[in-house]
Parts: sequence; structure tokens; C-alpha cells
Amino acid sequence: MNSITDTPESNYDMLTITEATLIQKNLREQLNLKPLQSPIRTIAGADISLSLYSETVYAGMVILSFPDLQPVAYSLVKSSTTFPYVPGFLAFREIPSLLKVYEQIPVKPDVIMFDGNGIIHKRRMGIASHFGVLTDSVTMGCAKKKLTGQYEDPGENRGEYSLLTDKGETIGYVLRSKNNVKPVFISPGHNMSLDDSLNIAMKCIHKYRLPEPTRKAHEFVNLFRTGELKEGYHEIGSLQLF
Repeated sequence: MNSITDTPESNYDMLTITEATLIQKNLREQLNLKPLQSPIRTIAGADISLSLYSETVYAGMVILSFPDLQPVAYSLVKSSTTFPYVPGFLAFREIPSLLKVYEQIPVKPDVIMFDGNGIIHKRRMGIASHFGVLTDSVTMGCAKKKLTGQYEDPGENRGEYSLLTDKGETIGYVLRSKNNVKPVFISPGHNMSLDDSLNIAMKCIHKYRLPEPTRKAHEFVNLFRTGELKEGYHEIGSLQLF
């Protein structure tokens, strides 16, 4: 096999839900939630734009310096999927395109933050965990909605948080990222701990609800979808356009 995208796991369109469930269970056995071992110098935000009934996927990662969170490069890919829209299995619609995005990046980011869940998932295999295990990268999730679990609302002030639990296990945090707005759901994906995911998320919050990596990824992917940015890997350097 010559690349990440040649792996059998990335050929998801042909899978049944039963087969997809088995893949999630197998990947879970490889999940690593031990504390980070290396310093963070770059962090990427990952996002896709995919309509509910569309087969066209616009996928991207924006790499930011850390901790000052300035965009330094981005990778964009237009692809397609025919895997059905099934809650709990959305990663199978998004992962193949994001693998292509990741493969284009010559120097991989130290951490990838996904607009989706890590272990906040019935089988602990949200998109951040799924992608992290496949690529053995350091990943985390920052989602606008939870896939499973229970929690009490955190305080209304920015930076306040509560625990998200499932069957007695803490699987993430409910973080108030901006005063008096809906919280976001933070969890480790792979190769980091629960505490790591919260600490990194806290450092990535500026004045918006979404942390800067996923906010920028969303912004760049939308610019790509409207034709204002081109497919491929591009370095931004010192030119700050966004």
C-alpha cells in the first residue's frame, strides 16, 4: 500500500452498517488516551462541508501556530461519498476525504482538532478518535452536539465547564466557550488524555463560541466551497488574509 488512502478502512462507501460497527469496535481496541508526550507547536482544525443528501464533500484542515493560533497553511480537497447519513456513523462519510486532506500536508500538525466528537460516542469512536487511530495522530473533538452521555449545564460564564459521563465513565467536558451561549463538547480523540483535551480547548478559545482551529477550518472550507480558495496544500506564511 502506498498511502493512507489505500487502506481498506478508507473504502467506506461499500460498507454495511453492521460492517461499520465492527470497524468501530476494532478501532476502539487501539485507542490511546494516555497523556500527551510531546510539546505542541502547531494545531490543525479539521472540518467538512457536506449537505445532508449530497454526495459532494468539501474537506479541509487549517494549520495554526500554537499557542498564538495564527494560520500558517491549509489543505483542501473536493471529494464524494455515497455512505448513508446514519447518526453515530457520520465519520464514514467524512473520513476518506479528510485522509486525502491530511496526506497532502508535508509536515503533519502536532494536534488535530475536529469539528465533531472524540470519545463522546456510544462506541467511543467519534470522528476524532476514528481518524486518530487510523493515522496514529494526536486528535481531539470539539462538537456542537453530543452523541451520547449525560451532564449538568456548566455556569454561564466563559471557561466554566461540567463533566459529561456515560455509564459512570467520564468521556468529555461541556465547556462554556462564550458568556451566555450554548456550550461546546470537548473530548480526546487519540493519543491524549481527557485533561489534555480540556487544556488545549481552553487555550484555543478567543471571542467566539468555536475554538480558533475549528472556526478557521469552517471558514476556509466555506471559502473553498464558494470558489474563493483552491484545492491542494497552500502555505500562508506572513500574509494574513483571513
